[in-house]
Amino acid sequence: MISRYEQGDRRRVIIARVAVIALFFSNGTIIASWAARIPAVQAKLQLPPGQFGLALLGAAVGALIAMNVAGRISIRFGSALITTLSAIGLFITLPLLAVAPNLIALSAGLVFLGGFNGAMDVTMNLQGAAVEQQYGKPIFNSFHAFFSVGALAGAFVGSIFASYNIEPLIHFSAVSLLAALTVLIASRFLLSSSSVANPAEEGAASKKKAPLFVRPSRTLLALGTIAFCALISEGAISDWSALYLNGTVHSGAGLAAAGFAVFSLCMAIGRGVGDIFAARFGPAVLVCIGGLLAAIGLGLGLLFPSTWIVIVGLGLVGLGLAVLFPLVLSAASRNSSGSAETSLATVSTCGYVGFLIGPPVIGFLANSFSLRIGLCFVVFLCLITFLLGRVVGNGPASKETVVDAEEAVPSYPEKA
Repeated sequence: MISRYEQGDRRRVIIARVAVIALFFSNGTIIASWAARIPAVQAKLQLPPGQFGLALLGAAVGALIAMNVAGRISIRFGSALITTLSAIGLFITLPLLAVAPNLIALSAGLVFLGGFNGAMDVTMNLQGAAVEQQYGKPIFNSFHAFFSVGALAGAFVGSIFASYNIEPLIHFSAVSLLAALTVLIASRFLLSSSSVANPAEEGAASKKKAPLFVRPSRTLLALGTIAFCALISEGAISDWSALYLNGTVHSGAGLAAAGFAVFSLCMAIGRGVGDIFAARFGPAVLVCIGGLLAAIGLGLGLLFPSTWIVIVGLGLVGLGLAVLFPLVLSAASRNSSGSAETSLATVSTCGYVGFLIGPPVIGFLANSFSLRIGLCFVVFLCLITFLLGRVVGNGPASKETVVDAEEAVPSYPEKA
């Protein structure tokens, strides 16, 4: 028999899950909205590609710094507060990019955009990890699935605004206002705990001074390596798959774009069903299978450069890569070598560095040898994730609160 307290407990965790989904969806929408209007902003300022590329680098610099700072200050103030403040900062910054008068102002704005996005990325993942622990079963992939859905929505809306030549300022302001309202409502239902790795010890431990960047244990180093390989692979496919189809396979521009669309769709599907398979087979097995599936898919496309084989292979790559980063972040939040905040920030930074350097590395290999050789490097990275996958572990402990309507729900103490 489930007590009223346990029923209320379960309801609170369910609502917290919906709130975290709202964060991921809003974040995806904002980032895709900016990406959709980059050509309009570049044309307005009449910046050559080289200068505009330097401006975009500001977002990467801001994100790399903020990811680790956000993890540190979340220990003191809680991830719920930092997530909300970072989101509001992100939503305020986006419209400012539309009115930037020159390269310097745009670069500064992108540093803040990247910084707020990096901080929100770490802290909303901390919230996701906290909710997953209270569920006691894998649900982390569902959050990243809604980020993908939000990105698709943002890209779709952005294309509509762009097709009607509506000013980016109006577009960004409208999207930011809706996202801000969503996050402000969701913030009321986030979990107040700032520590998710060891909830029983969070009272005194969370007040200890934590290092800005944890000294990696073997496990954390392996998790960071998986994140690095996964996001290098994702970035490489995003930037080079269409060029491989069009330039090497000679598929034509239309089918080249369709290949990336299949990859993106399969990644969203993979994240949507990833939690079901993680609960059934375990996160470690799923990461191993994901790495192997991505390696096989891309390997087929490189060995047999036929348009439809490559497109099917890209679909397999999307399914394989879909679960890697979410499951690694979930494992990092449970890492015992440091606080959840610093562990997750460390692994996130490793992944983000990989996402940034991946496309240039593939470009260097393609220029020195061939694009096919460059993409072989991605196959190698996917095989590394296959070999390291077991370090991810078995997922959240089953002794935590399991949200199941047919089972009694153990109570847990209210967090201050």
